[in-house]
Amino acid sequence: CLDEEGKVHEFDSSWRTEDCMDCSCSRTGIGCCTRRVQSSIDYDKEKCESIFNKETCSYKVVEKADHSKECPVHSWVG
Repeated sequence: CLDEEGKVHEFDSSWRTEDCMDCSCSRTGIGCCTRRVQSSIDYDKEKCESIFNKETCSYKVVEKADHSKECPVHSWVG
């Protein structure tokens, strides 16, 4: 299978794109779907910020002043 970026994938293989789409290749072609990502909605927005990690396709809530410190999240959606 040849994907949109011109990369060749073997039959019965699967991969994740840079924009967090889960794709697979079969003898009938390529199929892709959006990966469901949970978003944080209830956290201290004054002190913290939500950052999206493209490598893991997930959000992390960290202190604005120090990204090495995670903040508690009370609610997620997605």
